[in-house]
Amino acid sequence: MDRRVVVTGLGVISPVGNEIASFWDAIVGGESGIDKITSFDVSDFNSQIAGLVKQFNPQDYGIALRDTRRMDKFAQYAIAAAKQAIEDANLNLDKENRDRIGVLIGSGIGSLQIIEKEHKVLLKKGPSRVSPFLIPMLIVNEASGWVAITFRFKGPNSCVATACASGSHAIGDAFKIIERGDADMMIAGGTESSVTPMALAGFCALRALSCRNDEPQKASRPFDAQRDGFIMSEGAGVIVLESLEHATKRKAEIYAEITGYGMSCDGYHITAPDPDGQGAFLGIQAALRDAGLNPEEVDYINAHGTSTKLNDKIETMAIKKALGAHAKKVMVSSTKSMVGHLLGAAGGVEFLICCLAIKNSVVPPTINYECPDPECDLDYVPNLARQIPVNVAMSNSLGFGGHNATLVLKKFKG
Repeated sequence: MDRRVVVTGLGVISPVGNEIASFWDAIVGGESGIDKITSFDVSDFNSQIAGLVKQFNPQDYGIALRDTRRMDKFAQYAIAAAKQAIEDANLNLDKENRDRIGVLIGSGIGSLQIIEKEHKVLLKKGPSRVSPFLIPMLIVNEASGWVAITFRFKGPNSCVATACASGSHAIGDAFKIIERGDADMMIAGGTESSVTPMALAGFCALRALSCRNDEPQKASRPFDAQRDGFIMSEGAGVIVLESLEHATKRKAEIYAEITGYGMSCDGYHITAPDPDGQGAFLGIQAALRDAGLNPEEVDYINAHGTSTKLNDKIETMAIKKALGAHAKKVMVSSTKSMVGHLLGAAGGVEFLICCLAIKNSVVPPTINYECPDPECDLDYVPNLARQIPVNVAMSNSLGFGGHNATLVLKKFKG
């Protein structure tokens, strides 16, 4: 029989806060973390704004100074968020069997910073001067590797790289690892730090980003008729998952129970979503089936909601296909309106928002919702959080390549 799996710890690094309390206050309060990029010259870029992590000191999370020289920021963010989640779960690791604790942290890109830096070295000084840490700093799986090394976890360890669905796929895969009995606990989520000249130029070339440079905090406006693109962001969202049996034995506090995971692919285009919304619909349908729930039982959906013309319209279409008449009654919000699009970390951050919504009976808003779009006609919880019980929440992630992932959580009942 499959084991029940619960969430017992949360950790976050984000543009609106680097610990859960301040992060949640900002999300509920509708605060935007989007601002002008100052870490490099953006005067020649069409989009000049992003959601950047502020006041992050890796030493605050036990990362040695020497290690920061051989560890990219996306891995540092993962360790910091994992440390928070482990502490939040009140885990005494000295009493745990670390052979039964695994790590699965996704990232869409890994490190572009080290690639850009060392490519300049290669061109100017030759191959002999390229850093020996280039490869271990850039590859995506190093976030999971570094977390396991830091905390000496020897259970299942893997990585997911499915663009903007990476964090959700990582959590879903970790859920299934515990469910089938291959681990008792998993540290799972997503991490990203790719606001670099190359990445910004690439997304600008795709015409995917908002160019509302004069109003950074109003630029991310999911489902609004005047939306003009997403906002690149960085950070990490990491959670502690464990079997209910294990959590009960150690008398852990439980945020929520994860009950459903659905995966699908658009099979349509490398960047554009399926115009019929069929791919995303299949992922939502699969997650509900896995959870054993009817559409009418869903209270809240944390939408992928990128603030692009196509995504928001087509995700709305997919929700209506999957939930039928109930789609008009369900609360749907995009917290990307506040934190921007954390790419491979988005699913991790948005999943923990669903956990907090269930725990605190609060649905976060979609801010900057001013002009309704006739093609986006659901309840997007505009501009103000809503105090209301949430028994079932769903989180959608849709990535380039047509990758779709949906996760379903329930209020825990013993």
